[in-house]
Amino acid sequence: MSIFGKIMNAIFGSSAEAAAPASAESSAAPTTAGAGTAPAQTAPAQTVDVAPILDQAVKAKGEKLEWRTSIVDLMKALDIDSSLAARKELAKELGYSGDMSDSASMNIWLHKQVMAKLAANGGKLPDDIKH
Repeated sequence: MSIFGKIMNAIFGSSAEAAAPASAESSAAPTTAGAGTAPAQTAPAQTVDVAPILDQAVKAKGEKLEWRTSIVDLMKALDIDSSLAARKELAKELGYSGDMSDSASMNIWLHKQVMAKLAANGGKLPDDIKH
């Protein structure tokens, strides 16, 4: 699964699990998840409020993570590898054309792209995040 796919599943899957926790844990869940295109088709039809999901993930971590401004913190909050190698892979997935050795610029670009893609797929973002 792509890194962005993991981010989408962590955020959009959280609302699905909240709606049906028993089915998420059943043995039928892997078969449903294995359908491949189902999450992509259903995500835009459903609006998911991103902030409470990420705020709860940060709270569960018990450390100060600034997911609203940091791609690294966002990934950490979701238990996704936030290493430079993983962020470079995410940058490739999202079409980054800048200098990958300039990690600060890449990170800023990644955060903006991830937020834009979440919004494009049905994610409701707080006003302070919309660029």
